[in-house]
Amino acid sequence: MGTIMKLRFVFLLALVLCGGLLIAQQIKQPVRGYLSPATDTDFATVLPPAPHPGDARDAQDQAVFRATRPLKGTPRWQLAQADGDYSVKGLLQAFSCSVGVELTLQDAPRLSDMLARVAKDSGRINTVVKNQYGRRRPFVTQSGDICIARTGELSSSYDYPSGHATLGWLTGLVLAEIEPDHVGPILTRARAYGESRVVCGVHNASAVEGSRTLASAIFAALQSAPEFRADLSASELEVKQQTSSGKAAALKGCEAERSLTQSSPYSSLPSEPSSAQGSPSK
Repeated sequence: MGTIMKLRFVFLLALVLCGGLLIAQQIKQPVRGYLSPATDTDFATVLPPAPHPGDARDAQDQAVFRATRPLKGTPRWQLAQADGDYSVKGLLQAFSCSVGVELTLQDAPRLSDMLARVAKDSGRINTVVKNQYGRRRPFVTQSGDICIARTGELSSSYDYPSGHATLGWLTGLVLAEIEPDHVGPILTRARAYGESRVVCGVHNASAVEGSRTLASAIFAALQSAPEFRADLSASELEVKQQTSSGKAAALKGCEAERSLTQSSPYSSLPSEPSSAQGSPSK
């Protein structure tokens, strides 16, 4: 009887240990980027310096902020609010129409994992550059509505360059390489994704423009990472399977999105802030 009890104990212990091992395997490891943090400071001089208070670029930023406040409540404002979700799930949703097929975490796991790692690099590098310039956000220095909650954390974080716009342009570059037949729509959406931060009033136009330069530099650096290249190839096969599956017909709202993203919401503004410098507007 004692032997049977011992065997039962050993069996139960084995079950517990196996169950614990399975649980441990299911716990996700922290996401790591492709690039070494040791190179983060190398990106600080890639983009132009941030505008200084009172200079022409700063005056233009202020003009853009004022001109885009009336967009509150419009469909473009609502798109900007949706673009505020910069999670991998949010990015996949934002770019689905431009790629031509619905992208989801479930149907594109390799792409999702790759974008999570790219976001890790992008966020870390962006923070280094932001801290170097320390430029305040537009709604901190001017009055006007913004499209998200005005929290203390948001107000105390810096403007230049935009982290959202950097990740959005990076995502566009990744998807354009994966799906070159849709490079135009993809990069158009990537531009609009960044401009949503201006529509929201949480970033200056110069911060979005600078973010595209920074994102392009990060993308160039990623090309030398073997893991990134391997994941890019795997993601390309994954997306091709989706685009050939006929799921594009299930996409909705793409025409409405396209009409909102074809041109910049502040493209009609004058290139020179003449009124801010004291000369009459023309």
